[in-house]
Amino acid sequence: MAEMMKFKDLPYERAVYEEAEKEYHKVMEEFKAAKSGEEQFGVHKKYYALRNKINTMLTIARIRYDIDTADEFYSKENEYYDEIEPKLANLEVEYKKALYGSPYREYLEGKIGKVAFKNMELEMKSFDEKLIPLMQEENALKTKYDKIIAGAKIEWEGETLNLSLLRPYLTSNDRDVRRKAYEKYSAFFASWSEELDGIYDSLVKNRTEQAKQMGYKNYIELGYYRMNRNCYDQAMVENYRRQVKEYFVPFAEKMHDRRRQRLGLDKLSYIDESVYFLNGNPAPTGTPEEIMQAGQKMYSEMSAETKEFFDFMTENELFDVLGRKTKKAGGYMTSLPEYGAPFIFANFNGTSGDVDVITHECGHAFQGYLAAKDPIQEHWDITMETAEIHSMSMEFFTGKWFELFFGDRAGDYKVMQLEDAAIFIPYGCMVDEFQHIVYANPELTPEERKQEWMKLEKVYRPHMDYEEDAFFGKGGFWQKQHHIYRYPFYYIDYCLAQTCAFEYKVMMDEDYEKAWQSYLKLCRLSASGFFTDMLKEVGLESPFEDGCVEKIVKKLEEKTAV
Repeated sequence: MAEMMKFKDLPYERAVYEEAEKEYHKVMEEFKAAKSGEEQFGVHKKYYALRNKINTMLTIARIRYDIDTADEFYSKENEYYDEIEPKLANLEVEYKKALYGSPYREYLEGKIGKVAFKNMELEMKSFDEKLIPLMQEENALKTKYDKIIAGAKIEWEGETLNLSLLRPYLTSNDRDVRRKAYEKYSAFFASWSEELDGIYDSLVKNRTEQAKQMGYKNYIELGYYRMNRNCYDQAMVENYRRQVKEYFVPFAEKMHDRRRQRLGLDKLSYIDESVYFLNGNPAPTGTPEEIMQAGQKMYSEMSAETKEFFDFMTENELFDVLGRKTKKAGGYMTSLPEYGAPFIFANFNGTSGDVDVITHECGHAFQGYLAAKDPIQEHWDITMETAEIHSMSMEFFTGKWFELFFGDRAGDYKVMQLEDAAIFIPYGCMVDEFQHIVYANPELTPEERKQEWMKLEKVYRPHMDYEEDAFFGKGGFWQKQHHIYRYPFYYIDYCLAQTCAFEYKVMMDEDYEKAWQSYLKLCRLSASGFFTDMLKEVGLESPFEDGCVEKIVKKLEEKTAV
C-alpha cells in the first residue's frame, strides 16, 4: 500500500481510459498464459494493484468535486469519469470472465472464496459492452439530478441557503419557523418538479431498456443483480416487507403518537415529522471542532481497534464535514484503496445529524479500515445490507458516550434515536415497494407514479398529513430521496440492516461485551461469507425468517413501554 498523507496533499492524476485499457489487456493476457493456479493468483495480485490505482484516482476526483461542485477542474474530471466508468466496468467484466472460467478455478476459489465467484456471476449477468451508451446516459442523468439538488438557492432572512443549511429550520422547536421552512423547501421542489419528473422518467426508461437488451422482462431482475443480491431474492424481500406491514407499522404508529403527545399536538402534520420534543430536538452542545474531539475521546475509550482507526482518520484529515454553499448535499463514506484509507464526507449543520456522522459514517469507515488489512480484496466488496449493519449498529454501540455530544440532553437523544430508527423501517420499505411498482410498470406517467406513492403512504405511514401542500401533498415527497434516482433498489438494505442493528441493541443492553465481540467479528468477516450465513455465524437472526421482525418489535415494546 502507498504511504498515507493528509487528504489535501494526495497526488492526483487522471486515470486515462486508453492507458487503463492497455494495462488491463496486459494483465488479462498474462492471466490466460499462466500455467497453474498459483501463477494465476500471482497475476491476480497485479489486477488488484491496477484496479486500486484507477479507483483511487477516480475517488479522489469525485470527493474533490463533491467538496466544491463549482470547481471547474474537478467538475470536468467528474464528467470524464461519468463517461468512462461504464467502459472501465466493461474491462472489469472482461477480466472476471477469464477468472470465472479459469481451469484452476478450484485453487482460486480456495484463495478468494465462493462468494467472490457468485458475485462475478451476477456481474456478468448485469453487464454487457452494448449497454455502455445507455450507462453513460444514465450517469449523466444522475449528475443532472445531483446538480439541481446541490444548486438549491433558498432565500432565508437575508441569507441564501442550500438544502443542507436549511435543515435546522425544518426541525426548529418553533412551529411557525418550521412551517415557513417547509414552505420554502416544498417551493424549491415544486419549482423543479417538471425537470425532476423528466429526469426520473428518462432514468426509468433508460434502465428498462438496459434490462430488455440483457433479455430481462424488466429492470427489477437486473437491478437485483447490480445490487449483488447473492443470497436472497424478490420473494424474500416481499416476505420481509409483509412482516414490516404487520408488526413494524403498528409499532411505528405508536411511536408517532407518543411523539404527538410530547409535542402537545392534537394531530401531527408533515411539518412535525422530524421533531421529537417540545423544546426542540437535542442538538450537539459543541462546535464542529469540539464534536470531532468528542468523537476522538469516544473511540479512544471504546476499544483499541476503534482508537487506532479514529487516530488514523484524524491525523490524515480524512473528514470533510463542514457545510458550504457549493458543496454536494448529503453524506457518505468511501475508500481510497491504494492507501487502505476510508474517507468521510458530510455537511454539518448544527443538528443531531452532525453526531450521526461520527457514529453512522464512522461505523462504515471503521469496517472499511479493518477490511483494508485483508489481502484478499474480494472480501472488501461487501453488499450494502451488510455494510449498513456496521453503520447502524455503531449508532447504538456509541450510546455510552452521548453526554460528550449532548450534555444533559443525552437521554432525549437516546429516545429520539430509538424512535427515529423504528419509524424509519416502514418508510424504507415504502421506498423499496415504490421502486418495485415503478420498474414493474415503466409505462406509468409521472402523475401516476405520484399517485402510487400516495397509496403507499396510507399503508406504511397512515399518520402522515401533508395539509394540502402543493408539492408534497400531491405525491412528490419521494423526489427528495436521492437513492431513488441514483441507487435503485438500495433502500431495502437500510431496513434489513436496521432490523439487525436492533438485534444488536437488544443484545448489548443485556451484555455489551458479547454484542461488541459479535459486531467486531462481523466487521472482520467483511464479504468473506454470504449475508444470511454471516448473520448466523455471529449469532444474529435473518430478517427474512418468519418471526424475526415480530420478536424484535416485542423486545422494543418492552423497552419503550408503549
